[in-house]
Amino acid sequence: MKKIIYNQLLKDITKFFLLSSLSLSLIIWVIQAVNFLDYISEDGHGILTYFNITLLNFPKIFSRILPFCIFISIFYTLNRYENKNELLIFWNIGINKIKFVNVLIVFSFLFLLLQIFLNTLIVPKTLNSAREYIRNSNVDFFPNLIKEKKFIDVVENLTIFVESKDENGNLKNIYLKDLVKTNQSQIIYAESGKLVSENGMNFLVLNNGSFIDINNNNLTRFAFKRTDINLDKYSSKSTKTPKFQELSTINLISCLYKLNYNIVISKIPDYFQCETKAENDIDEELFKRIIKPFFIPSIVLIACLIILSSKDSYKYSRLQNTLFLIGFFVIVTSEITARYIGNSKIEFFIVLPLITFLISYLFFIFKLRVAK
Repeated sequence: MKKIIYNQLLKDITKFFLLSSLSLSLIIWVIQAVNFLDYISEDGHGILTYFNITLLNFPKIFSRILPFCIFISIFYTLNRYENKNELLIFWNIGINKIKFVNVLIVFSFLFLLLQIFLNTLIVPKTLNSAREYIRNSNVDFFPNLIKEKKFIDVVENLTIFVESKDENGNLKNIYLKDLVKTNQSQIIYAESGKLVSENGMNFLVLNNGSFIDINNNNLTRFAFKRTDINLDKYSSKSTKTPKFQELSTINLISCLYKLNYNIVISKIPDYFQCETKAENDIDEELFKRIIKPFFIPSIVLIACLIILSSKDSYKYSRLQNTLFLIGFFVIVTSEITARYIGNSKIEFFIVLPLITFLISYLFFIFKLRVAK
């Protein structure tokens, strides 16, 4: 009988968790996707690139809201059981409140492991894939990228200025600066031009203009009647070096061991600048990935404290509001704590989830004994 009750309880919590987490993730994803559209279009990329990049950000969104959703799921389910007098039935048939809470705490470790799995493997992989996708994709949105009387420098090594552009895509008084090498650049001026696509390739056709080559302060100038510039050789000015959140967990740990113990666990990629100044950022990122999920049992325990009172008590409504605020506070604290890792004793922050859990559990046991 008790096993059936526990199975149904966990099933109800899981159903609400899936519904709330996927719904909230989708809402946040749509909002971010709309905001991201301006960035992508200004950066010169097409709709397919935009869709793939926003889709690759979905695991990050889901992982970030996971603690809040499991807290809400347990809090809502227990409140619903209380309103239907189901909890009262549980206690009357001999279900122990401590064992009841312990079952939910053990259940919470599934979500703890899920978030660690997402944080350490899936999220870094998808974020790095998104960055790689931008980095390797050619600028395929030049028609919307070019605007009148505005310097466009989102393309790597290329700055474009167009005085006028009509509805047919004809350009007037075009200026381009192409950084060929560190000490060599090329300035191009043309009276007119137009963007042309042929066989899947993008060209900027320029008419009646001149090239000015600048090489170590030496100027060379020559005129042209027409010249075609292949735009596909340019890429967007995206970050070449991945951010810490995009690096694999093993690379971050390897860097820490190299800096602190001069031990090489695995080969560190060349694009990852493993330097002493990066140590604080690495500590912060590893805390977010590995330590922060350990707040989940504490969050679940706080939601379970609702069973300390019944709906018939005048304190029930106050307890609901208090527990919700405390749970929300712990979730926010777990998010912002990582920012102070680099400037504080990291050992304290590592045990902080355990301290939070012990305080909550001891409070729960104390209140049960007082109630008896």
